[in-house]
Amino acid sequence: MRPATLLRLALAGTRTDTARVVLTALSALLATLAGLAALTVLAIPTPAATDENQDRWSEQYHNALLVEPGLRGGTAFALLMLMIPVLALAGQCARLGAPARDRRLAALRLAGATPGQVTRLVVLETGVAALLGTLVGLGVYLVGRDLLHRPDAQGQLALPTDVLPSTGALAGLVLGLPVVAALATALMVRTVTTSPLGVSRKAARERGPGPWAGLLIGFGVASFAVIRPVVHRFADDAELMAWLVPVLFAVGALAAMIGVVIGTGWLSYHCGRLLRRHARGPAALLAAGRLMADPWAGSRTFAALLAALIFGGGAAAQRAYFGTTDQLEREQSRFAGLDGGTNPFYLSTMDYVDGAIAVAILIATGGLVVALVEGIVARRRAYAALVATGVPRATLSRSVAWQALAPAVPAILLALTVGTLLGRGLVGEVSTGVSSTEICEATAALCDDPATREQYTRIVYAPTIERAVPVPLEHLAWLGAGALAAVLVTIGVGLLSCAPAPPWTSCARPESM
Repeated sequence: MRPATLLRLALAGTRTDTARVVLTALSALLATLAGLAALTVLAIPTPAATDENQDRWSEQYHNALLVEPGLRGGTAFALLMLMIPVLALAGQCARLGAPARDRRLAALRLAGATPGQVTRLVVLETGVAALLGTLVGLGVYLVGRDLLHRPDAQGQLALPTDVLPSTGALAGLVLGLPVVAALATALMVRTVTTSPLGVSRKAARERGPGPWAGLLIGFGVASFAVIRPVVHRFADDAELMAWLVPVLFAVGALAAMIGVVIGTGWLSYHCGRLLRRHARGPAALLAAGRLMADPWAGSRTFAALLAALIFGGGAAAQRAYFGTTDQLEREQSRFAGLDGGTNPFYLSTMDYVDGAIAVAILIATGGLVVALVEGIVARRRAYAALVATGVPRATLSRSVAWQALAPAVPAILLALTVGTLLGRGLVGEVSTGVSSTEICEATAALCDDPATREQYTRIVYAPTIERAVPVPLEHLAWLGAGALAAVLVTIGVGLLSCAPAPPWTSCARPESM
């Protein structure tokens, strides 16, 4: 097959195929911007130590997250975490119009195309779309870098617009994302390229998914719980701590995230069983059948949202820890008779973290919309047949709402609980040791004079205080309410985008090959 023919076939298709290409390019653009932001933070040079700057701070910025070298790694990691919901959105976009695409690929196979040619066709479609998105993202990054380079009166910058990642890092990101997207798409259509007739053999499912995902969640929570004992035990071994703590953190977070996403399939199946047993209306019964027939649909649909909520629950636990620490320090200051406040750096930093989580939830909401529309489009013929047999459209709309909400509510609660447990595994309580403070109860002149200072000075001892970090119920409630609102908005948009219609209308017309 000639390259020109291959490219023409890759760009052919229906409006759904065009929408899939556009959304894939948009997802690649967003992932590129997040990755370039992380690479830019890591590219900030650390100045040499001098008498005036022994801490080697980059004083050309006024944000402490960029000034202090020790904080840049965490900042870059948070930016990279924004790529998770974006990549999940890309995965949802790749599934848009999947049944029609599979039929088109199967027709090409039956017409004589080899499995390799069909695979190259899919790889080219996704790769070109993703490459277009990454190139546009690189252009937006370079233009935005020039537009946002605005030093203040002191010559300091709000963003690291004075540095640029290396050429190799830029090329690796811009070219690597399309390669990953193309390979993932080729993996998704491997069954179509192998069997064009769509013949597959499935064992009858006698029971739903097992609860073994709980083992992954337990392993993740246990990994976070042992970080503090490991730090105390091996504090003197710097080489061991340099790799052991990051490994525990990364492995624990990944295991917990995978466990929650997979566990949503178990929740979906058992929610369907409960609905089938106790529901009386036709809408709930239809939703119960769909949940039991495809319990993993919830895992695919809510993956990005659940990942964002896990990080949100962990961030809420960290904020509660910093708030408790701040409160204890203020109490010690009042006990010593001082009015000094504490440094609000960590609490203000959590505001940036919450902003990043809000952006992640917003991106995940886009993935939810795509996933719900994809599900409705994939089952459009079945819905049209039900309408033709007399099922009211309102009943089908309610069944779609039941199918989305039934697993969403327990999955949201599970994600927030796991995230909070991870955060509390790192910081369970706050304690202050015995401290002493010298207080001079005289005028400034007498206190500054060494001859008179001692007779007016008294020492105030503060006892050891231990306090458990409270569970941030209010913060978690706001996160849960926001996630549930995102699901409700998604349901409304999905139902408006393609309402079920009888087969003689345009909405139910079979898509072209």
